[in-house]
Order: sequence, then C-alpha cells, then structure tokens
Amino acid sequence: MAESKAKKKPASKAKAKDKFSKETYMTWFESMLMMRRFEEKAGQLYGQQKIKGFCHLYIGQEACVAGAVSALKKGDSYITAYRDHAHPIALGTDPKAIMAELYGKETGVSKGKGGSMHMFDKENHFYGGHGIVGAQIPLGAGIAFSEQYNGTDHLCVCYMGDGAVRQGAFHEGLNMAMTMKLPVIFVIENNGYAMGTSVQRTSNVTELHVLGEAYEMPSAAVDAMSVEEVHKAVEEAAARARRGDGPTLLEFRTYRYKGHSMSDPAKYRTKEEVEQYKQRDPIEQVRAVILKNKYATEEELAEIDTKIKAEVKECVEFAENSNFPPAEEAYHDVYADENYPFIQN
Repeated sequence: MAESKAKKKPASKAKAKDKFSKETYMTWFESMLMMRRFEEKAGQLYGQQKIKGFCHLYIGQEACVAGAVSALKKGDSYITAYRDHAHPIALGTDPKAIMAELYGKETGVSKGKGGSMHMFDKENHFYGGHGIVGAQIPLGAGIAFSEQYNGTDHLCVCYMGDGAVRQGAFHEGLNMAMTMKLPVIFVIENNGYAMGTSVQRTSNVTELHVLGEAYEMPSAAVDAMSVEEVHKAVEEAAARARRGDGPTLLEFRTYRYKGHSMSDPAKYRTKEEVEQYKQRDPIEQVRAVILKNKYATEEELAEIDTKIKAEVKECVEFAENSNFPPAEEAYHDVYADENYPFIQN
C-alpha cells in the first residue's frame, strides 16, 4: 500500500488478512458474488434490449464496496457516480428493486425514473448514483457537513472515478472538506481509464492520491483488488473522521473487466492486460482464503453461487412483471414541496 507522507503506514497485507474472521470472509464472498452475478445478468439483459439507456457495470471492482461496508457502520452515508448498481446491493437494498430500476419500472428503487445511473435509497443511506462527472464530490462533502452540524458520529464515503479528479468540483470539495475538517472519506476508484482514455494520457500526476497533499489531506493508495486492504484503509480513515480530524483521500487501485459502459468495446487495452488483472480477482482471492482456512468447502461455495443465481433470476422476473410508471408520475418528485404551483397545473 503506497501512501503520502501525511499518513502513517498501515499494517502489512499479511497482518491485515490475519485479523478477519470466518464470518467476515463468508460475508465478503456472498456480497461480492451477488454483485458479480447481478452485473453479469444486467449485461446480458442489456444485450437483449431489456435494459436501455446507459449501463456501467462494476465487474472486477467489487472489493471497493465490500471492504468499505464491512469497515463502516450502519448510518454512515454513501454517494457515488453512475457506476452505481453494486453499492446499494452491498448496503442491503433489495436487488429486485435495483433490477426493476434498470428496467425503468415503478417498483424500482428510484420509482423507475432514474435508471442505471441514478440509484437512490434513503433508508440505506445511499444518495446516488449521479450522472454528471464529479457532481457527487461537493454533495458528499455536504452530506458530511450535515453530520458534523447535527453532531452525529456518522460520516460520508464519497466515491468517484479517476476521470473525476480533473473536475474543478474535486478540488473545491477537497479544499472545503479539509478547511472545515468534515467527516468524509473521498475514494478515487482508479480503474485505469476515464472512459477510454488512460490516466497517463490525461494527467502529469498518475499517482492520484498525491492530489490530496495540495490540501494537506491524509492520502494513500490502496490495492483495491484486495478486500482486506480496502477494509483496513477505510477503517483507519473512518477513525480519523469520527475523531473530528477531518477527511481522507484514498486512491483505490482497481480494474473493470468490461468496457466503460455497455456501448464501449474497450479496444484501447489488450486482452493480456485484462487477463493479468483477472489473476488477482477479488472474489477468487477471498475464495482461496476460505478454502485454505476450511471456512467452507468447494461444494458449500457452489451452493452459495447457485442460491445467488436463483435470487438474480427472481430479480429479473420481478422486473419483467412490474409495471412502467404512469405518465402523470413525470410531474411527481420534481419539487420537494408538493404544493408548488407547477404540480397543480
């Protein structure tokens, strides 16, 4: 785990793995496998034109969410960009509602009005799902400010892609968060490519976590193909935030196996590069630890996979059988005040 000077060196990867229980590994395995199978099915359904519009899959990046959720506590808030199907799954949102949202159905988590890029679940403290690059960064700082203002012990973890760090909102958000010592963890999910353009072609700074040093913000790079390393880094950043010491910037070095979106053939990278990352697949790493420590057998893990596939099938059936929202729903949820004159016209 590389890091900036502002942050103490964490425990080694070997020590990090030793501290986790059987229950934690089994939870990680089931959670990440659910994300993987859900996204694989979403990709298949998109090819069948059951899902329309944009669709950005999370396959390969599952540890970025699973490790954070296990390190944080109930009531902490999450916000991200448009690659947002896996986050609510990990937080406990009903995957049926997520699939229905992909279909644009009224039973969807955003009532069928958000689609793939605008998932939202207030009950599980998931605040999007934002289609504008970098727009969620100041929003994440704002959520953290509300926690600080209300005197809670909660924080906000704000995810973004590597391309979002080129936006002014990134620098404005980090500056304000550090100045006000807000309880926020900024996470750059650096999967190597902003759409189809590599980090090396868009920035003189390729060690993205060092951008936090401009604001004297504790910052570190994390091997985000390892769920253990993600958990450890988020756990340390959360402790800092809850102490009132302010934000942390974490660069999660991860990889997406698919293109930027379903319309992206990803011809800008080699098959060898993809296969190299698949050798460090986060789910397979957890599987290996489970088998090595005899937490479960191959047969038991296969049963979990079978169960998850059945659950995903139920999600599809639920979405297929749900109704599209009626036309008049276009006028609802536009304004917070239902008595606003536009609503009545």
